[in-house]
Amino acid sequence: MSIRFTAMARRGAVALLVTAGLAVATGCGGGGDGKADRPQASASASKGGGSNPSAQEGQSETPLAELKGTDGLLLQVTSAQRDSGGFVTVNGDIKNDGANSVVIPAQVSGDETEITKHGFSLGGATLVDSKGKKRYYVLRDTDGRPLTSTGITNVDAGQTIPVFMQFPAPPADTTEVTLQLPTFSSGTIKISG
Repeated sequence: MSIRFTAMARRGAVALLVTAGLAVATGCGGGGDGKADRPQASASASKGGGSNPSAQEGQSETPLAELKGTDGLLLQVTSAQRDSGGFVTVNGDIKNDGANSVVIPAQVSGDETEITKHGFSLGGATLVDSKGKKRYYVLRDTDGRPLTSTGITNVDAGQTIPVFMQFPAPPADTTEVTLQLPTFSSGTIKISG
């Protein structure tokens, strides 16, 4: 089975490979405290863990949707791009419009053991195709790590952090889906490409 990757997916795959190497290298120390996963969570957050907004590609002026979270958190979806490889990449920004630093609720990682064992992520996100009556969950790599931004645990007041999530693509005739992220409101987004 042949799958073509977008540049973003390739960067994510490279980050995951580098991360796996780091996890193996740090895990060889024999500490046994489970902290070897932490470097992986930060390193694989190629779009979500840093403060480099220039890493965001395809960002538009007007968000496709705004999903309101708790304590002043806001997820602004800036693009939802269909790829010929059979997946959809959703890009956006998590913003803190509140006056205080906010801890991201653990629920956004979802409750699937396979995803949560890899640390904090946006792995609880889903796309709902009302027309086709299907729900699409975040894609995972071969080790079960979600193909989303990872390692974001809190957002300072006024801070904006670029994020991404990848899903299996709904049928080509489905152009609108509902993005759901636990503890955030839902929002309808239009898929391009």
